[in-house]
Amino acid sequence: MSEPSSDPVRLVDIRDTPLDVTEVLDALGDDGAGGLTLFVGQVRDHDGGKGVTALDYSAHPTALARLEDVCRQVAADHDVRGVAAVHRVGQLRIGDLAVVVATTAAHRGDAFAASRALIDTLKAEVPIWKHQVFDDRTEEWVGTP
Repeated sequence: MSEPSSDPVRLVDIRDTPLDVTEVLDALGDDGAGGLTLFVGQVRDHDGGKGVTALDYSAHPTALARLEDVCRQVAADHDVRGVAAVHRVGQLRIGDLAVVVATTAAHRGDAFAASRALIDTLKAEVPIWKHQVFDDRTEEWVGTP
């Protein structure tokens, strides 16, 4: 473990390469954190009763700045010691990690609440869109305005 950074927002990124949970955990290393809550979203093989055969994430050019804003707001609203969020874009396969978010806090309740707020706000407010192709050859865009 290590001493925390003075900035609670430790890692924020949107990338087209595979995500690494260990990178997120390492970014949040902190001897003063009694709780670390991690959420990992991965690509599943179905949605809405249909089989998913292909999935692609796209991000608006402002998405990274918006993701950082969301992380800073979560840090301001919750008693956390660290915040991290990384989202994947591009073509993903079933089982690939799509998003990894985590928070640390002195106590577990604060870490749970902050991580829940982080993933929920990210999904609602960061302009990252999911394009799914189904086994019946239909397709769907999720999260577009």
